[in-house]
Amino acid sequence: MTPIRTALAASVVVIVAAPIAWQLSREQGAPFGRPAEDTAPIPKSVIEQAADDKRDTAASPPPVTTMPPADATAGKLRDEAAQRQRAAEAANQTMAMVGAEAGHAAPPAVAPMPPPAPPPTLLSKPSPPPSGQPQPRALHKEAFRSSGDVARPAAPAPARSIAAMEAPAQPAEPVGQEKFDGKPQSGFKSTQEAPVSTFSIDVDTASYGYVRASLNRNVLPPAAAVRTEELINYFPYNYPVPENRETPFKVTASVFPSPWAEGRKIVRVGIKGYEIQPETRPKANLVFLVDTSGSMNGPNRLPLVKQSLSLLLTKLGEGDRVAIVAYAGEAGTVLEPTPASDKQKILSAIEGLGAGGSTAGGEGLRQAYALAERNFDPKAVNRVMLATDGDFNVGITSQEELKGFVERKRETGIFLSVLGFGMGNTNDALMQTLAQNGNGTAATIDTINEARKVLVEEATATLFPIAKDVKIQVEFNPTTVAEYRLIGYETRALAREDFENDKVDAGEIGSGQSATALYEIVPAGGPRTVPPLRYGEAKPETASQAGEYAFVKVRYKQPDQDVSKLIETPVGPSVEQPSFDKADEDARFATAVAGFGEILRGGKWTGKLKLDDVAKWASAARGEDPYGYRSEFVQIVRAAKSAQALHPSRR
Repeated sequence: MTPIRTALAASVVVIVAAPIAWQLSREQGAPFGRPAEDTAPIPKSVIEQAADDKRDTAASPPPVTTMPPADATAGKLRDEAAQRQRAAEAANQTMAMVGAEAGHAAPPAVAPMPPPAPPPTLLSKPSPPPSGQPQPRALHKEAFRSSGDVARPAAPAPARSIAAMEAPAQPAEPVGQEKFDGKPQSGFKSTQEAPVSTFSIDVDTASYGYVRASLNRNVLPPAAAVRTEELINYFPYNYPVPENRETPFKVTASVFPSPWAEGRKIVRVGIKGYEIQPETRPKANLVFLVDTSGSMNGPNRLPLVKQSLSLLLTKLGEGDRVAIVAYAGEAGTVLEPTPASDKQKILSAIEGLGAGGSTAGGEGLRQAYALAERNFDPKAVNRVMLATDGDFNVGITSQEELKGFVERKRETGIFLSVLGFGMGNTNDALMQTLAQNGNGTAATIDTINEARKVLVEEATATLFPIAKDVKIQVEFNPTTVAEYRLIGYETRALAREDFENDKVDAGEIGSGQSATALYEIVPAGGPRTVPPLRYGEAKPETASQAGEYAFVKVRYKQPDQDVSKLIETPVGPSVEQPSFDKADEDARFATAVAGFGEILRGGKWTGKLKLDDVAKWASAARGEDPYGYRSEFVQIVRAAKSAQALHPSRR
């Protein structure tokens, strides 16, 4: 037969066969060109039902006029089977990791998928899957269908070529799209004019994670991204532990010479929170709110989110519960509240998350809080944990509106923590606003080790608060202190009258957490930065107060109470050291970290301090360092020195 006749015969077969095959697939309820799957109805969320109703009113699909060749269909089936097999292997690996973190054997593996059935012909109907082996499906980016199990898509994504699957294209990291609060750096204040310093204590660490991630890319972080107090409070300190939960804090103070400015001194104020014992800790009622927008499709974004949440499961007990809400262009419930002991079900839901679409973060927050409220447990810690890489760009995007929303929800007893992933498009200002006003903390997760620190090693501190609305007020003695400045805490400054006002929100302290504040002071008669006043020399009220540098007050509330309590501590000569080298290791290390932050912010008050000095002080004050955090800091300081060489305009 001639080539022309062969081509004409093939065309006639395709035109005649395609409508028949399309009709057979419609009768079997399966997608055209694919084996039939389990078509039992799945309960739909309100969002998806509305989307389905909208699609039903649209025009019917055009008639099929072509049919793919049998070899193309078989190849497509092989590609999809390979995708399903990889999904099963990923779930098995995650389960093994969870078992290793928890210290027990790995749970049963996910059964491998059977080989693909042969492509259907015009005279045969597609075969259903083997009994007891439902076909797994990946989560669609926009449409959610939930019945308390893993969300499933209306239709699978088109198969890609083998080459594309072996080397998937990753979106380039955005550059220069971050948003920071950028509060100006605090300066010295005259004790005669303003003897009282008031601020909200906090233990956020997001700034440290961002600084580390920047320097690991050999890039100096912008000064606005550096919050010195978050660098200091990234590290645990060995302060005295309170004896009971009724008085959850113990205040530690010390005074020693400033290592970077002759004639000045450092006043260190540290508090250590009571550590809840495992047998007495409350239950955790958690809602994971996961950003699945298109920008999360990077190796240090959604894949790292999945690993991080899987690690957190290793620290949850049988009485804890987990739910999952995901958002992209829309938001929906992926997993209804599920006992943490059902790790297989929770891990399957986590593994099914996929990235794509815009970022309806406001709607995601609304649905996450609504889910938490419906399943509120008054005896548990009820918390929404937001995992995101950046800004909200669909729906409610106003920072003030979102702030007001989480403030109102805070009154219901539901806390909010924010975990940041990725770099380049971080809306740090919004994340800080949400965490601070949602009675929670913010952290940047840039590596799996950081996820392990925040969600495993410090899980009780991250999840279980021992005090809320924690405020510190320090009154300096004008007879011994001429000037002072608080290092950092610019975004947490409070008015003097806010200290005793229980309606004013402040920071939270978690189980066993430590918090540190450093003041740099100019002693009376020392080298002042502003001229003294002509009139009004203050005198001490009693002789016992004459030698005091300051008087520290800490006000806090129990997590389930609305009336604050007060702790007071004087700071006098008894806690003073004659030289920097004589100060304790924690004090010297915290001062080194503070100097590092001040250099990154421009070094306005640190004079000729160099990164080499910081590295030397930190190395000498590492102490036991069981997790290597302090050793890592020394390496980060050295990385900053290399980055400075590339940016000579920066200090």
